[in-house]
Amino acid sequence: MEPSDRTDQARTRITKLVFPQDTNPLGTLYGGTALQWMDEVAFLAATRFARRQVVTVSMDRVDFKVPIPQGSIVELVGDIIRVGRTSMVVQVRILLEDAMVGTQELAIEGNLVMVAVDQDMKPAAL
Repeated sequence: MEPSDRTDQARTRITKLVFPQDTNPLGTLYGGTALQWMDEVAFLAATRFARRQVVTVSMDRVDFKVPIPQGSIVELVGDIIRVGRTSMVVQVRILLEDAMVGTQELAIEGNLVMVAVDQDMKPAAL
């Protein structure tokens, strides 16, 4: 299978609703919750690409562009943007959806580095 086919098949999309327990006293999505969701999507995309166990080794710059209010629908999109010998960079975007119109706005984006590991938790070739 060609690398571009593998990255296309690894693309991961998850839709979530922002519940009250996901929000801070201002009624917007907690940053920590957003990071957890991003890690989950990156894990899924990397696993789909590598077809083996992966772990998160770093999270590069994460930009919070617009607040995400309680009750919002968001879509998380994870794409493999770089592949090394044992690691992958997964770009994760959180898109804020206007449910009445159907448009989406980029709310949060960041890159996570995921490494494939063997049964001994040592880096493994992709």
